[in-house]
Amino acid sequence: MSLINKEISDFNAMAYLNNEFVPVTKADLLGKWNVFFFYPADFTFVCPTELEDLQNNYEQFKNAGCEIYSVSCDTHFVHKAWHDNSERISKITYPMLADPTHAISKDFEVLIEADGLAERGTFILNPEGKIVAYEINSGNVGRNADELLRKLQACQFVYEHGDEVCPAKWKPGAETLKPSLDLVGLL
Repeated sequence: MSLINKEISDFNAMAYLNNEFVPVTKADLLGKWNVFFFYPADFTFVCPTELEDLQNNYEQFKNAGCEIYSVSCDTHFVHKAWHDNSERISKITYPMLADPTHAISKDFEVLIEADGLAERGTFILNPEGKIVAYEINSGNVGRNADELLRKLQACQFVYEHGDEVCPAKWKPGAETLKPSLDLVGLL
């Protein structure tokens, strides 16, 4: 079953952010775009490369009106320890959300129950808290923040221009399509 247009459930979690522990709830997400970036665990191999890639693009996400939440089943204390001990993770300035109860991972259907870890799941949420795009990767395959930013921008465009769609590799400013009977079979 698809998760597209699923409204996420209420939650109450702690995040590590800028040397503080901060509470995060669903209410904090509403009214803006958000990316939930699930990864298996702190102190691992592929995960720090992905989180650093997000940080390197974080300003562009913020300029697009989007907050990033990295999420693992670790506690906020473990996020702080990782932040304090990893050169890559020490750069992070977006919220590192803790999900030790697995409630968020279950809601987004990325929990690997047998391991107590999250799959590599990426979710774009619209301002109503609904999932408008998502992707699940194998645990041994890292993701690309540039492509995630492009998908976010396409989702935002379609959200604002419901009668237009974004073709493959669309980027802001590129031509879009207006679905019509005239286009069927021509592209």
